[in-house]
Amino acid sequence: MQMPISPSHIYELTTVSHPSLSPDGSRLVFTKSTVDREQIETRSQTMMMSLPDGEPIPFTHGDQDIAPRFAPDGSTIAFIRTEADGSKQLRLIAVSGGESRQLTDVSRGVEEYSWSPDSRYLAFTSDVDPNRPPDDHDHSKRPQVRVARRIRYRSDPMGWRGDAFRQLFVVDVQTGATRQITDGEGEVFAPEWSPDGANLAFISDRSSDRDNSWNAEVYVISADNGEPQEWTHGLYCFSQSILYGALTWSPDGDKLAVIGNDDVIGDPRQTCLFVAEKGGQPQAVTDGEYTPVLPMSELRWTHNDRILVVADRHGESYLCRINPNDSGMDIVSGGGVQYTAVSFDSTAEHAVVVASSSRSSGDLYLVDTGGGDVTQLTDYNRQYFTEHPPAIMEKFTLERGGMQIQSRVSFPPAFDPSQLYPLIVDIHGGPQGRFSDSFDPRQEVLATAGYIVLAVNPRGSSSYGPDFARAVLRDWGGEDYLDIMAAVDELCDRPYVDSERLGVNGYSYGGFMSSWTVGHTTRFKAAVVGAPCINLLSMYGTSDIGTSFGETQWGGTSVEGIDRLLEHSPLTYAPNVETPVLLMHGEEDYRCPIEQSEQYFVALKRLGREVEFVRFPGSAHGFLLDGHPSLREGYLSRMLAWFDRHLGETS
Repeated sequence: MQMPISPSHIYELTTVSHPSLSPDGSRLVFTKSTVDREQIETRSQTMMMSLPDGEPIPFTHGDQDIAPRFAPDGSTIAFIRTEADGSKQLRLIAVSGGESRQLTDVSRGVEEYSWSPDSRYLAFTSDVDPNRPPDDHDHSKRPQVRVARRIRYRSDPMGWRGDAFRQLFVVDVQTGATRQITDGEGEVFAPEWSPDGANLAFISDRSSDRDNSWNAEVYVISADNGEPQEWTHGLYCFSQSILYGALTWSPDGDKLAVIGNDDVIGDPRQTCLFVAEKGGQPQAVTDGEYTPVLPMSELRWTHNDRILVVADRHGESYLCRINPNDSGMDIVSGGGVQYTAVSFDSTAEHAVVVASSSRSSGDLYLVDTGGGDVTQLTDYNRQYFTEHPPAIMEKFTLERGGMQIQSRVSFPPAFDPSQLYPLIVDIHGGPQGRFSDSFDPRQEVLATAGYIVLAVNPRGSSSYGPDFARAVLRDWGGEDYLDIMAAVDELCDRPYVDSERLGVNGYSYGGFMSSWTVGHTTRFKAAVVGAPCINLLSMYGTSDIGTSFGETQWGGTSVEGIDRLLEHSPLTYAPNVETPVLLMHGEEDYRCPIEQSEQYFVALKRLGREVEFVRFPGSAHGFLLDGHPSLREGYLSRMLAWFDRHLGETS
């Protein structure tokens, strides 16, 4: 018997991530994650398989092991384990197997790491607070005072940051001797060793304006210490552990390729691939038609002077081969999928990608980068999807104001065009996010329950070019809203859509747009508003990215633009709302702080409107992706129940 994909699918599905190919391409390690039904906790384990047709077997014994990576000499695998004290530390294990040994013991844990070319060292990043040494612990029961000295004193999902910055360290693999090689203000991301092992490149927001800007440049520092030298000028990348760039050295060590943005008024997620010589102006070698994907596990400059990078176009992922000399590009593989990770062997003749689609939640695939042949390596969820068929997806495009607005529509698996179906409009975050050819849990739960789900990529969405992405700036709720409504009208003209039973659903910027929608039309009979931006004036001061993001997206500071911010705030239009609203928000969300939902709830309740407010304890902005399983299930269950209550249960 076939069944819908219910919110409890969280407990059934296996996910794969962090692939790492051995240097000779004969073996693969990766992270396999499942949910322990009894303990209701996520378990992550390192798996190994022989290629091309071996079976994956458990390789480490921990249940919180992630991010395995082969040493360049192929003899050892490093990985990160969450230890008993809750800290994330680097461990090493021989490729032949056996017990792993803990390599690092840093109080704030390891974030990213990279092997040196000779396999003797690992570079890694970890937080350091110069005003609170690691051994400065007050074990009394007295409450501790916390002092903020910078705007970004807290960050989502990390929480309180204080004066801490992510710094770069080098650890000796044999002895465990550890050296901190950067200090001062500025976060360090994406460390990469030079081919000769003498230097480390990294991305850092070391400018004095870091609190108010996305500016983050490439720096190079000697692995034996020294002062970081600025390699680029004029790049912009998300920092504060939101999104960040990726780096790779040219084989001769003279150049660096970096994923970033050189548009000071744009969004850093609308990326390009740049090539830079030391001190030179970074040169874009992609034109914005294909958007390099972040975060991505590897970017590779090959010995035949080509760069392999994963990029998106119109919500579909491709593995691309770029000629850095003339910006020529070949498609190696992809289309109709979403790539979320990639790893290459030492020659880059083979790659392994994690790919999902509208019919699959994600598996591992081996790619021949020369011929483009693709071989599926894992199929963990085949039985589940046999018993719980995914939705059927189609796409359509309409033209508005000279722009092509693409939408994806998910239909119930047993869709019958002679029947009448309620329609739910789902709105993505960002606004420079995008819906893609991937498995979307919210849409699958709704569509397999009997709803048609419309997912529009309005102007502002990424992967449609820089002009399209910039078109939403300073116009939230303007043409982007009209793009979505035009797609709704298009679908409501179809005979199988019940235009009297419409719902709207969104999270983050999607929460902004769903609340904006019900403040501007009464055609929707139910709204689910997740982690919204409700009052842009207050969000400017309470969000961890309120200044840098807000000034780019909304224009100017809160003091300069009070009237404009209120004009574009859904709270202003609360008196117009007649649609029943379900608000849901994580209590430890510092991106779109919970005070946004608190304001909207009080406003609607005071106006006598139908509204409920669900709070998720201990949950950051991205908890729907990696939060506690029971809370993720609870969100999806309440979403579905709200639409069932107000739109009528589907057959």
